[in-house]
Amino acid sequence: MSRLTTLLFDVDGTLADTEEIHRQSFNKSFQLAGLDWDWSQALYAELLAVTGGKERIKHYLAAHRPDFDPPLNLDEYVAGLHAAKTDIYTRTMAAGELLLRPGVLRLLKQARSAGLRLGIATTTTPANVTALLQHSISPEAIGWFDVIAAGAVVPAKKPAPDIYHYAMQTMDVSPEECLALEDSANGLRAARDAGLETLITTNEYTRDHDFSGAAMVVDMLGEPDAPMTVLSGMACDKPCIDIDCLHKLHAATRREAS
Repeated sequence: MSRLTTLLFDVDGTLADTEEIHRQSFNKSFQLAGLDWDWSQALYAELLAVTGGKERIKHYLAAHRPDFDPPLNLDEYVAGLHAAKTDIYTRTMAAGELLLRPGVLRLLKQARSAGLRLGIATTTTPANVTALLQHSISPEAIGWFDVIAAGAVVPAKKPAPDIYHYAMQTMDVSPEECLALEDSANGLRAARDAGLETLITTNEYTRDHDFSGAAMVVDMLGEPDAPMTVLSGMACDKPCIDIDCLHKLHAATRREAS
Protein backbone atom coordinates (compact mmCIF):
# COMPACT_ATOMS: atom_id res chain seq x y z
CA MET A 1 0.00 0.00 0.00
CA SER A 2 1.38 3.42 -1.01
CA ARG A 3 2.13 5.94 1.72
CA LEU A 4 0.89 9.50 1.63
CA THR A 5 3.50 11.82 0.10
CA THR A 6 1.50 14.62 -1.51
CA LEU A 7 -1.38 16.98 -0.77
CA LEU A 8 -3.20 18.59 -3.69
CA PHE A 9 -5.27 21.67 -2.82
CA ASP A 10 -8.13 23.36 -4.57
CA VAL A 11 -8.11 27.15 -4.02
CA ASP A 12 -11.45 28.99 -4.06
CA GLY A 13 -13.53 27.95 -1.08
CA THR A 14 -10.83 25.52 0.10
CA LEU A 15 -7.84 27.70 1.00
CA ALA A 16 -9.95 30.80 1.57
CA ASP A 17 -13.55 31.96 1.34
CA THR A 18 -12.91 33.76 -1.92
CA GLU A 19 -16.19 33.11 -3.69
CA GLU A 20 -17.91 36.20 -2.28
CA ILE A 21 -15.02 38.37 -3.46
CA HIS A 22 -15.24 36.73 -6.87
CA ARG A 23 -18.98 37.52 -6.96
CA GLN A 24 -18.45 41.14 -6.02
CA SER A 25 -15.61 41.44 -8.56
CA PHE A 26 -17.85 40.12 -11.33
CA ASN A 27 -20.53 42.67 -10.42
CA LYS A 28 -18.02 45.54 -10.38
CA SER A 29 -16.71 44.52 -13.80
CA PHE A 30 -20.28 44.50 -15.13
CA GLN A 31 -20.86 48.00 -13.73
CA LEU A 32 -17.66 49.29 -15.35
CA ALA A 33 -18.90 47.92 -18.66
CA GLY A 34 -22.19 49.77 -18.28
CA LEU A 35 -24.22 46.60 -17.77
CA ASP A 36 -27.18 46.27 -15.43
CA TRP A 37 -26.29 42.68 -14.52
CA ASP A 38 -26.17 41.94 -10.80
CA TRP A 39 -25.30 38.48 -9.52
CA SER A 40 -26.97 37.95 -6.15
CA GLN A 41 -25.61 35.36 -3.73
CA ALA A 42 -28.42 32.99 -4.65
CA LEU A 43 -27.75 33.39 -8.37
CA TYR A 44 -24.01 33.02 -7.88
CA ALA A 45 -24.55 29.80 -5.95
CA GLU A 46 -26.38 28.52 -9.02
CA LEU A 47 -23.68 29.75 -11.39
CA LEU A 48 -20.94 28.02 -9.40
CA ALA A 49 -22.13 24.76 -10.94
CA VAL A 50 -20.20 26.01 -13.99
CA THR A 51 -16.43 26.10 -13.49
CA GLY A 52 -14.32 28.87 -14.99
CA GLY A 53 -15.11 32.58 -14.99
CA LYS A 54 -15.54 33.04 -18.74
CA GLU A 55 -17.62 29.87 -18.93
CA ARG A 56 -19.76 31.16 -16.06
CA ILE A 57 -20.49 34.44 -17.88
CA LYS A 58 -21.45 32.58 -21.04
CA HIS A 59 -23.74 30.27 -19.07
CA TYR A 60 -25.37 33.28 -17.45
CA LEU A 61 -26.03 34.85 -20.83
CA ALA A 62 -27.50 31.64 -22.24
CA ALA A 63 -29.71 30.96 -19.22
CA HIS A 64 -30.66 34.46 -18.04
CA ARG A 65 -29.90 36.95 -20.84
CA PRO A 66 -30.61 35.06 -24.08
CA ASP A 67 -31.47 38.29 -25.92
CA PHE A 68 -28.19 40.04 -25.05
CA ASP A 69 -26.40 41.28 -28.17
CA PRO A 70 -22.68 41.83 -27.46
CA PRO A 71 -21.06 44.84 -29.14
CA LEU A 72 -18.38 42.56 -30.63
CA ASN A 73 -17.48 38.87 -30.92
CA LEU A 74 -18.93 37.07 -27.89
CA ASP A 75 -15.69 35.31 -26.94
CA GLU A 76 -13.75 38.58 -27.11
CA TYR A 77 -16.41 40.45 -25.17
CA VAL A 78 -16.57 37.83 -22.41
CA ALA A 79 -12.77 37.69 -22.26
CA GLY A 80 -12.69 41.45 -21.73
CA LEU A 81 -15.24 41.30 -18.93
CA HIS A 82 -13.32 38.49 -17.29
CA ALA A 83 -9.99 40.30 -17.57
CA ALA A 84 -11.52 43.34 -15.86
CA LYS A 85 -12.96 41.09 -13.15
CA THR A 86 -9.55 39.45 -12.59
CA ASP A 87 -7.91 42.86 -12.23
CA ILE A 88 -10.51 43.92 -9.66
CA TYR A 89 -10.10 40.63 -7.78
CA THR A 90 -6.30 40.75 -7.64
CA ARG A 91 -6.32 44.36 -6.46
CA THR A 92 -8.75 43.37 -3.71
CA MET A 93 -6.39 40.57 -2.70
CA ALA A 94 -3.48 43.01 -2.66
CA ALA A 95 -5.24 44.94 0.08
CA GLY A 96 -4.47 41.92 2.27
CA GLU A 97 -7.85 41.82 3.93
CA LEU A 98 -8.76 38.17 3.20
CA LEU A 99 -7.65 35.55 5.72
CA LEU A 100 -7.21 31.89 4.92
CA ARG A 101 -9.89 29.55 6.20
CA PRO A 102 -9.38 28.23 9.76
CA GLY A 103 -6.64 25.62 9.93
CA VAL A 104 -5.30 26.09 6.41
CA LEU A 105 -2.06 27.89 7.26
CA ARG A 106 -1.45 25.59 10.22
CA LEU A 107 -1.90 22.49 8.04
CA LEU A 108 0.30 23.85 5.25
CA LYS A 109 3.12 24.52 7.71
CA GLN A 110 2.70 21.10 9.35
CA ALA A 111 2.78 19.40 5.96
CA ARG A 112 5.99 21.15 4.97
CA SER A 113 7.60 20.28 8.31
CA ALA A 114 6.55 16.65 7.87
CA GLY A 115 8.11 16.48 4.40
CA LEU A 116 4.87 16.20 2.46
CA ARG A 117 4.83 17.74 -0.99
CA LEU A 118 2.24 20.37 -1.85
CA GLY A 119 0.47 21.10 -5.11
CA ILE A 120 -2.44 23.21 -6.32
CA ALA A 121 -5.10 22.05 -8.77
CA THR A 122 -7.68 24.73 -9.52
CA THR A 123 -9.84 26.16 -12.27
CA THR A 124 -9.19 29.77 -11.27
CA THR A 125 -6.64 31.85 -13.15
CA PRO A 126 -2.95 31.79 -12.12
CA ALA A 127 -3.09 35.51 -11.24
CA ASN A 128 -5.83 34.83 -8.71
CA VAL A 129 -3.79 32.06 -7.07
CA THR A 130 -0.66 34.19 -6.92
CA ALA A 131 -2.54 37.13 -5.41
CA LEU A 132 -4.09 34.95 -2.71
CA LEU A 133 -0.83 33.24 -1.72
CA GLN A 134 1.25 36.42 -1.76
CA HIS A 135 -1.13 38.58 0.20
CA SER A 136 -2.85 36.07 2.51
CA ILE A 137 0.35 34.21 3.44
CA SER A 138 3.58 35.77 2.15
CA PRO A 139 5.41 36.40 -1.14
CA GLU A 140 7.47 33.28 -0.45
CA ALA A 141 4.39 31.04 -0.20
CA ILE A 142 4.31 30.42 -3.96
CA GLY A 143 7.50 28.43 -3.51
CA TRP A 144 5.80 26.12 -1.00
CA PHE A 145 4.04 24.37 -3.88
CA ASP A 146 5.78 22.06 -6.34
CA VAL A 147 3.16 22.87 -8.96
CA ILE A 148 0.43 25.47 -9.34
CA ALA A 149 -1.89 23.93 -11.92
CA ALA A 150 -4.39 26.66 -12.66
CA GLY A 151 -6.68 28.15 -15.27
CA ALA A 152 -6.50 27.08 -18.89
CA VAL A 153 -3.37 24.93 -18.56
CA VAL A 154 -5.66 22.02 -19.50
CA PRO A 155 -8.53 22.18 -22.02
CA ALA A 156 -11.26 20.76 -19.76
CA LYS A 157 -11.94 22.28 -16.36
CA LYS A 158 -13.47 20.62 -13.31
CA PRO A 159 -15.51 18.43 -13.00
CA ALA A 160 -13.17 16.92 -15.61
CA PRO A 161 -10.14 15.33 -13.90
CA ASP A 162 -7.63 16.91 -16.31
CA ILE A 163 -6.19 19.48 -13.87
CA TYR A 164 -5.41 16.75 -11.33
CA HIS A 165 -3.81 14.54 -13.98
CA TYR A 166 -1.68 17.51 -15.04
CA ALA A 167 -0.60 18.29 -11.46
CA MET A 168 0.33 14.69 -10.72
CA GLN A 169 2.20 14.27 -14.00
CA THR A 170 4.15 17.46 -13.34
CA MET A 171 5.04 16.30 -9.83
CA ASP A 172 5.68 12.71 -10.99
CA VAL A 173 3.41 11.20 -8.35
CA SER A 174 0.67 8.58 -8.50
CA PRO A 175 -2.91 8.93 -7.26
CA GLU A 176 -2.22 6.26 -4.64
CA GLU A 177 0.22 8.53 -2.79
CA CYS A 178 -1.89 11.69 -2.94
CA LEU A 179 -4.81 13.20 -1.07
CA ALA A 180 -6.97 15.96 -2.55
CA LEU A 181 -8.56 18.75 -0.51
CA GLU A 182 -11.67 20.22 -2.10
CA ASP A 183 -14.84 22.14 -1.20
CA SER A 184 -17.36 21.41 -3.96
CA ALA A 185 -19.15 18.59 -5.75
CA ASN A 186 -17.40 19.50 -9.02
CA GLY A 187 -14.04 19.41 -7.27
CA LEU A 188 -14.82 16.07 -5.65
CA ARG A 189 -15.85 14.58 -8.98
CA ALA A 190 -12.65 15.83 -10.64
CA ALA A 191 -10.45 14.43 -7.88
CA ARG A 192 -12.26 11.09 -7.67
CA ASP A 193 -12.18 10.63 -11.46
CA ALA A 194 -8.42 11.19 -11.26
CA GLY A 195 -8.21 8.33 -8.74
CA LEU A 196 -7.73 10.53 -5.67
CA GLU A 197 -9.15 10.09 -2.20
CA THR A 198 -10.64 13.42 -1.16
CA LEU A 199 -11.15 15.45 2.00
CA ILE A 200 -13.96 17.98 1.69
CA THR A 201 -14.22 21.23 3.65
CA THR A 202 -17.64 22.75 3.07
CA ASN A 203 -18.43 26.45 2.93
CA GLU A 204 -21.40 28.77 2.59
CA TYR A 205 -21.81 28.06 -1.11
CA THR A 206 -21.23 24.28 -1.04
CA ARG A 207 -22.60 22.97 2.25
CA ASP A 208 -25.64 21.47 0.46
CA HIS A 209 -23.67 19.71 -2.29
CA ASP A 210 -23.72 15.95 -2.69
CA PHE A 211 -20.39 14.69 -1.37
CA SER A 212 -21.00 10.98 -1.84
CA GLY A 213 -17.65 9.29 -2.37
CA ALA A 214 -15.61 11.69 -0.25
CA ALA A 215 -13.32 10.04 2.27
CA MET A 216 -14.25 12.65 4.86
CA VAL A 217 -16.40 15.79 4.96
CA VAL A 218 -15.80 18.53 7.56
CA ASP A 219 -17.10 22.06 7.96
CA MET A 220 -13.52 23.38 8.15
CA LEU A 221 -10.02 22.15 8.95
CA GLY A 222 -10.31 23.67 12.41
CA GLU A 223 -7.93 24.95 15.04
CA PRO A 224 -7.26 23.60 18.55
CA ASP A 225 -9.37 26.41 20.00
CA ALA A 226 -11.93 26.40 17.15
CA PRO A 227 -12.82 22.75 16.57
CA MET A 228 -14.13 21.38 13.30
CA THR A 229 -17.25 19.27 12.87
CA VAL A 230 -17.08 15.98 10.98
CA LEU A 231 -20.14 15.81 8.72
CA SER A 232 -19.54 12.41 7.15
CA GLY A 233 -16.86 9.85 6.44
CA MET A 234 -14.04 8.81 8.73
CA ALA A 235 -14.33 9.92 12.34
CA CYS A 236 -11.62 11.99 13.99
CA ASP A 237 -11.00 12.26 17.72
CA LYS A 238 -9.11 15.54 17.38
CA PRO A 239 -10.44 19.11 17.24
CA CYS A 240 -8.79 19.80 13.91
CA ILE A 241 -7.36 18.09 10.84
CA ASP A 242 -3.65 17.53 11.30
CA ILE A 243 -1.01 15.48 9.51
CA ASP A 244 -1.62 12.41 11.67
CA CYS A 245 -5.30 12.56 10.75
CA LEU A 246 -4.47 12.84 7.05
CA HIS A 247 -2.16 9.81 7.20
CA LYS A 248 -4.85 7.78 8.95
CA LEU A 249 -7.48 8.90 6.46
CA HIS A 250 -5.26 8.04 3.51
CA ALA A 251 -4.31 4.64 4.94
CA ALA A 252 -7.92 3.74 5.77
CA THR A 253 -9.28 4.65 2.36
CA ARG A 254 -6.47 2.89 0.54
CA ARG A 255 -7.06 -0.32 2.56
CA GLU A 256 -10.73 -0.19 1.55
CA ALA A 257 -9.78 0.31 -2.08
CA SER A 258 -7.32 -2.60 -2.16
